[in-house]
Amino acid sequence: MIIKGIGASDGIAINKVFKLEPVNIVISEDKITDITNEITKLNNAIKTSVEELQVIRDKTALKLDEEHAMIFDAHIQIATDPEIARQVEDMIKSDKMNSAQAFSVVSEMFAQMFENMDNDYMKERAVDVRDVSLRVIAHILGKKLNDPTLIDEEVIVVANDLTPSDTAQLDRKFVKGFITNIGGRTSHSAIMARSLEIPAIVGTKNILENVNDGDFVILDGETGTVVINPSNKDIVEYKKKNTEHQQQKALWAKYIDKPSITTDNKVVELAANIGSPDDIESVINNGGEGVGLYRTEFLYMNNDNFPTEDEQYVAYKMVLESLKNSKVVIRTLDIGGDKHLDYLKMDEELNPFLGHRALRLCLERTDLFKTQLRALLRSSIYGNLHIMFPMVALLTELRTAKTILEECKIELKNEGIKYSDDIKVGIMVEIPAVAILADQFAKEVDFFSIGTNDLIQYTFAADRMNQKVSYLYQPYNPSLLRLIKLVIDASHKEGIWTGMCGEMAGDQIAAPILLGLGLDEFSMSASSILQTRYLFSKLSFTKMEAMAKKCLTFGTHEEVKEYVKKTLKGEK
Repeated sequence: MIIKGIGASDGIAINKVFKLEPVNIVISEDKITDITNEITKLNNAIKTSVEELQVIRDKTALKLDEEHAMIFDAHIQIATDPEIARQVEDMIKSDKMNSAQAFSVVSEMFAQMFENMDNDYMKERAVDVRDVSLRVIAHILGKKLNDPTLIDEEVIVVANDLTPSDTAQLDRKFVKGFITNIGGRTSHSAIMARSLEIPAIVGTKNILENVNDGDFVILDGETGTVVINPSNKDIVEYKKKNTEHQQQKALWAKYIDKPSITTDNKVVELAANIGSPDDIESVINNGGEGVGLYRTEFLYMNNDNFPTEDEQYVAYKMVLESLKNSKVVIRTLDIGGDKHLDYLKMDEELNPFLGHRALRLCLERTDLFKTQLRALLRSSIYGNLHIMFPMVALLTELRTAKTILEECKIELKNEGIKYSDDIKVGIMVEIPAVAILADQFAKEVDFFSIGTNDLIQYTFAADRMNQKVSYLYQPYNPSLLRLIKLVIDASHKEGIWTGMCGEMAGDQIAAPILLGLGLDEFSMSASSILQTRYLFSKLSFTKMEAMAKKCLTFGTHEEVKEYVKKTLKGEK
């Protein structure tokens, strides 16, 4: 059986399926007759849960650090809490309540007790209690609790969707690729797949319903093709294709230490998008010339509480030190839309992508904003820091953010804490209003970075997570290209640079157009850098300028795409 989706991350994977889907928990209210058996089920479930939590704890300590691992020490303490166990056993014995229902009742009582406390830290422990409760109850009922951190063999993960935090937990050693029902090329799971350098297909619509755990599948991340339970002929064919892909990668690898330069000596900068300090190794291994986007939200999403100033400082310092004097653009907290924090209460919104998110949230929660800005300033002495504000719509928002940054500088100065005097401040251009007014914004920033993932969805009024309007994701549309040209020209007039940190920067059709439009910096998934450097080494900047100018005269996305393909064919 063949299923088609959207190729989100190139490469071939051939392996068995691991289905990652929410466990369906239905707790019966049936009374029991065998008390001893019910208590045995309870104790076995607790024992299994503790063993799992210990594995997760050890993996977290290795991947992150002991401080993060302590979260699961707390979970183990909850699972083995003698008072919870005593009350559950009492309900089983006195009320003949089944163990799943008894554990649910007692654990919810403890969770609500925490929620009603005045101390914020204790309130947040309610989430831990409910998490542990779900795990124990699942084991009582004999349900498989799919946890990506527990994967310990080579598999292809199949899910309806993967949250950013799910994807961040995938271990490249075991997860050889993933396939989802929903999502697009710019969904965060797709972006993370490219960062992890594993093949991925999204938007298949029905993959989850058509495979079982243990089924063998072939995943072709370039074409978006899934072959379920392939024949030997299929396996031989795709293994050959994988060999050819590896040979192509070996050719690109020869460009790791070469400059990013065209045939007529136009030099550009190829940087990487990262989500954590762990990604720096990939940036270096792929010849990245810096970081064009550090998505700090993953530092928050991989935590059970707001990361402290010191925790953030350590992470930012690590990235800056690792890249020495190379430019590192760190984006301030960009939460909202499809990125949520379990410990941050946010109102339900009809249009969350257009709602209370990113800089809008930070300007309201100045406590959170200042904590991050102080950590950034403290880390600035260790490298070439550029601070970038996301989701800016108004000049007044930019000015307010810069004022708060200056307040943080004064605070640190008064405390005798050092920071660099040469920190560059810029904004993401992802709202059409800013692109149109770029000439005014350019007077008040040191750089622009165009976030095309959101700029495209706002330009075409099309939710990039909605499959039914995915045809409106048009990175080559002349209307979008004209907006980009406005931004680049405005920046150059004021003597500042423009980069791009959206996925379009690494697109092999879009990148030559952007080169011709005068883009200064291309920031992409690290795995796309060498391929793009190789492409640019075969192109003439003068010819790309003429090509880009012609692209602006077309009326449709399709016309641009065909024209560029034809032009590039003549160049290579």
